[in-house]
Amino acid sequence: MRAAIRLLSGERPVNSFPKTAANYRELTPLSYVERAAVVFDDSPAVVDGDATRTWAETFARCCGLGDALRREGCGRGDVVQVMLDNTAEMVEAQHGVPMSGATLGCVNTRLDAATVAYVLEHSEARVLVADARYAGTYGPALAALANPPRLVVVGGPGATYEAFVASGDAGSGFVRPRDEWDALAVNYTFHCNGWGFPWTLPAVGGANVCLRDVSADAIADAFVAARVTHLCGAPVVVRTAIEAAAATRAARGGERAAPLRMMTGGAPPPAATLRRAEAAGLDVTHVYGLTETYGPATLCQPRAKWAALTDAAAAEKRSRQGVAHAATGGVDVLDRDTGAPVPADGATMGEICFRGNIVMKGYLKDAAATAAAFRLGAFASGDLAVKHADGYVQIKDRSKDIIISGGENISTVEIEAALMEHDDVEECAVVARPDAHWGETPCAFVETRAGATLDEASLLAFAKGRLAGFKAPKSVVFGALPKTSTGKIQKFALRDRARAL
Repeated sequence: MRAAIRLLSGERPVNSFPKTAANYRELTPLSYVERAAVVFDDSPAVVDGDATRTWAETFARCCGLGDALRREGCGRGDVVQVMLDNTAEMVEAQHGVPMSGATLGCVNTRLDAATVAYVLEHSEARVLVADARYAGTYGPALAALANPPRLVVVGGPGATYEAFVASGDAGSGFVRPRDEWDALAVNYTFHCNGWGFPWTLPAVGGANVCLRDVSADAIADAFVAARVTHLCGAPVVVRTAIEAAAATRAARGGERAAPLRMMTGGAPPPAATLRRAEAAGLDVTHVYGLTETYGPATLCQPRAKWAALTDAAAAEKRSRQGVAHAATGGVDVLDRDTGAPVPADGATMGEICFRGNIVMKGYLKDAAATAAAFRLGAFASGDLAVKHADGYVQIKDRSKDIIISGGENISTVEIEAALMEHDDVEECAVVARPDAHWGETPCAFVETRAGATLDEASLLAFAKGRLAGFKAPKSVVFGALPKTSTGKIQKFALRDRARAL
């Protein structure tokens, strides 16, 4: 009997096999959509309004888009940015752009023109695929660039997208990565670009049900007409989905439909929200992550024994950030100085840190920031947390002053800089103010210059003229700012005041 092993010089037998085309291929989520075109060929892949496309049709269109981009000169190392809503074209971009060998970027549609211009220039985008409804934003952004990317327009009288896709060869296949370290996507902390779901749905033959605009009526219609089973969104979308689910159940005479499962992140869902969701037939799971971990990296996996807890106790458990999901290499709470794991006592504070293949490669063109983020031998999130005896992590505070409003991350520094442009503003600080609808909204505390007569309405209008709508403060408080002996503004005191407003 002979063992099918050939001993190579310097190698142990079990590690002596050469890597060949027969036994190794770089992993890519594009293999899922390629398989779906065969296995789920006539199953719906995309439902966008009255239009439905199968997986076979979607794969062909994605290949056409990828080939068209290659003919445009896009390939390995190039970036293609898209500025689209949740539409069929966005689903196609998720596959078609990497099929060309290029890297996908998704521009947040709520950004202002100056920020869009920055993203395009910083990423050195070769092509921008954008919905015509955002021409008022991307138009000025492109005009501000010395070397703007080629524009491909979706919708409207000047649409070029369909012709662009048709110019590619739908039978050309796609470019596989040379290496798994090749970049699939470049994401700016304005957004997380689909949370990865457009890449995973073809693995199970699911359908992407597109909603251009989020409303209770639209969601309720999707529940019934498209037979939606899973959805995800920020806490503000959870409240809208509860309304939709309740309306759907009422329309059926109180009959509970098949369980609707929803994933939410951005803030822990309050106990009252979880109770309302359950009553409406919506099973909500809380997840946590960052742009740097490609969105959700942990989930609060429910335990059977939680069913015996009181509503308040169960809600407290379910609001934790939880444990690593199957694709996450690992999550832990580490001492910020030593990098050692903190005790699992539910009291010792540390920083939530991640390791694994879903962690970012680094910050584009910023080696110093990359090194700082990986200083503990893992990606340091900046979120301070404790670890409980059951291994679940729970955030206690944020070391960064990011405001999370409706699932969007808002930088207080950016808002403060905009407000300081007003001639009557001497100094300002922005903190999060709790909001029943959005979770949090920016609240500005402002010291005015001597003799100024500035009022709230005027300053809010000023801010809205310089910031994307969702970033502008929703309230302003005038008065002296609390400071330390060294002159640093005490934001913790301002947060207390904002909560009391």
